[in-house]
Amino acid sequence: MTDEEIDRLLEKLDLGQKVRLLTGSTTWRTYGEPAVGLRPLTFSDGPAGVRGEAWDERETSLVLPSPTALAAAWDERLVTELGALLAAEARGKGVDVLLAPTLNLHRSPLGGRHFECFSEDPLLTGRTGAALITGIQSGGVAATAKHFVGNDSETDRLTVDVRIDEQTLREVYLAPFEAAVEAGVWAVMSAYNQVNGCTMAASPLLEQPLKSEWGFDGPVVSDWGAVRTLLDTAGSAQDLAMPGPRGPWADGLLAAVEQGLVERELLDDKVRRLLRLADRVGGLGRPELVWRPAVSPVAQRALLRRATAAGAVLLRNEGGLLPLDPAGLRSIAVIGAPARNVRIQGGGSAEVFPASVVSPLEGIQRAVGGGTQVTYAPGQAPSALPRPLDRSWARDPRSGEPGVLVRLLDAAGTELHAEHRLSGRIVEPSVRVDGAETVEIRALVRPDTGGRWTWAVGGWGPMSLSVDGREVLAGTFPLDSDDPTRVHVAPPYRPAEAALKADTEVEVVARRGLAPGTGVATVLAAAPPAGDGAAALAAAVAAARSSDVAVVVVGTTEESESEGHDREGLSLPDGQDELVRAVVRANPRTVVIVNSGGPVALPWHTLVPSLLLAWFPGQEAGHGLADVLFGRTEPGGRLPTTWGAAQEDVPVLVTCPDAGVLRYGEGPDIGHRAWLRSGAAPAYWFGHGLGYTQWEYEELSPPGAVRAGEAFDVQVRLRNTGSRRGREVVQVYLARPAAGSERPVRKLIGYAAVEADPGQSAVATVRVAGRAAAHWSTVRSRWETDPGEVRLLAGRSAGDLPLEAGLALGEPLSEQGSTEKGERSPQLLH
Repeated sequence: MTDEEIDRLLEKLDLGQKVRLLTGSTTWRTYGEPAVGLRPLTFSDGPAGVRGEAWDERETSLVLPSPTALAAAWDERLVTELGALLAAEARGKGVDVLLAPTLNLHRSPLGGRHFECFSEDPLLTGRTGAALITGIQSGGVAATAKHFVGNDSETDRLTVDVRIDEQTLREVYLAPFEAAVEAGVWAVMSAYNQVNGCTMAASPLLEQPLKSEWGFDGPVVSDWGAVRTLLDTAGSAQDLAMPGPRGPWADGLLAAVEQGLVERELLDDKVRRLLRLADRVGGLGRPELVWRPAVSPVAQRALLRRATAAGAVLLRNEGGLLPLDPAGLRSIAVIGAPARNVRIQGGGSAEVFPASVVSPLEGIQRAVGGGTQVTYAPGQAPSALPRPLDRSWARDPRSGEPGVLVRLLDAAGTELHAEHRLSGRIVEPSVRVDGAETVEIRALVRPDTGGRWTWAVGGWGPMSLSVDGREVLAGTFPLDSDDPTRVHVAPPYRPAEAALKADTEVEVVARRGLAPGTGVATVLAAAPPAGDGAAALAAAVAAARSSDVAVVVVGTTEESESEGHDREGLSLPDGQDELVRAVVRANPRTVVIVNSGGPVALPWHTLVPSLLLAWFPGQEAGHGLADVLFGRTEPGGRLPTTWGAAQEDVPVLVTCPDAGVLRYGEGPDIGHRAWLRSGAAPAYWFGHGLGYTQWEYEELSPPGAVRAGEAFDVQVRLRNTGSRRGREVVQVYLARPAAGSERPVRKLIGYAAVEADPGQSAVATVRVAGRAAAHWSTVRSRWETDPGEVRLLAGRSAGDLPLEAGLALGEPLSEQGSTEKGERSPQLLH
């Protein structure tokens, strides 16, 4: 639909109709308007899966590897395929707009939501995000670049004032969003936080550079609840306030426009952008699209399995322990609680419910078949943190089916609604019932261990818990947070203890009053008595000692990596460091797999012969990791974030604001740039990752000279000197001979992957953007490139760059160089 056609539709709407469209009608939908053929648009969280409107464990979704794993693949073609898979899933659930990708950066490894972000580097983040956007929108579903901008940590994220200097903002934090606009993204989400004293829903950055300079023509949708005031947000380039139906715009925007406090032309532009989005997703003047699966379920799982292996990063492989030869293994010890209960995704609003999960233990068992003995040992006592009841050990007292019974009760305790659920974590009942004042979760539990169990109810407001007819918890728990994730998705647990006998069934009942403003999420959880940690460790050591090889899986927990809070430290929880040391002492043929969304401290990493980073690997975790362990495929990943051996070594750590202000005092030097500036060496550099062959870098061939602001190609010749076919990610960095504090020591300017058979050479052609050598001038508010000599370095990581060559930059083509609108588009990504 042309802009002229959209304008004609706009003329058919009166002021009240226009205002109504700009606030959501429900949590996940916008209003329709029959007068112009507009149907409601449906939004859904992403980016590792499409949940749809219902937060119900019975409504399953495909679970992709975490975005950190996608960025680790350094493979835009694969990411585009996965984006198309998300689009098909979205269409199947009636979703028009997917709230993904997250383009914030890994500024500090303590950021609690880094699993949902791609990388520490703006170029890698921009290219990976653009690939996902392309894939999603190829299926007629809108992608949403979020959270614009500066939402790089979780502490006080609703109110924190992030102070970023103009040059750093342009060169680092805005760059991935500019790449998203260049890729044609259909929606952008404004963040909760402030930047330089202004909340993002009212920020001038929404207009300049997002809309005016970059040419973004879609709507800016708020993060859920981020529009908290009227005139400043309505008078900005913010376009859609979510969720609805209430909110500052719904309550006061009409009067503000009528009184001349908000310009009618600005209101029309907001509606015009919403109509343009609706047209792009098939929601304007056309019948709803008929969805048909793009690929079979078998092909979907195969793609997810391939993605798991493609993002797995082999950090160490001393002595060539990997790949393992299953034909030569009589026994394998698989150790660690995450080996059986792997974390496939991070916690928070992006969480979805998989139909099935393949654990690393199951993947290894299937890969070796019956000819190899596989022994499992958790290696540590069960966690004392309560976990929601599930089908494995709870049953519905009414139906007898595995799971729990959920009831909605009125003020007198009369049942208004009942339903069978599969889990004790109820983010929302499947229905809303008038008059419901209490939600109840009831289950029969038969513990296999006797002793004092820890029980818990999650939620806010009035709550109670009874175990075997005895009340063990009762009280009213006031809200101490207004963070939507904390209130509505992952409320705090209120614990109590109750003694149980082994193999004796008891009824457990949790009730929570549906007090206004306290959300609806309710959890019934439990943890068994603390076990004998020394005995569990001894059993793991014995299993490792008696096996040909040990595979240890360690990782973070929901408490340490989740939306809504930053991490308190980088250490692995629950004695896992001790477990690794003990196992590798017992068996020098030990492989350690790290199951985390972001960096963790690795104090033992030099003791372990093989170290594999799995990230949060998605639902096909076990199969994809087994493919890597046994050499069916190479570990395809390269680090998207620099990993330090210890927390105290990391140059940028601070995520907590001081008096409400978080200063990005390090400027553009985050990630590998910060390590280079500090002069310290990390454990593993950005870009690092080993395959199952070896490569020799032979020649770097840049052009003789280029004009400043002109894109160019760099060729890198390398040879596969190993014994099997492999893939290598060739990275090119730029350095200036005398870089001052306002310039990075060196920065990534391009990369390309090559494949070759043993003995073969390959040439990687790396396209470098015209703006790669530019800096943002705060004096003239434009991109500028200084002519002169620069150094190009090529290799396999930010710390392993064996090839170097000079490049002369001549005078620019024009005063503006690559910032000319007609020239900028092809130069950001390619």
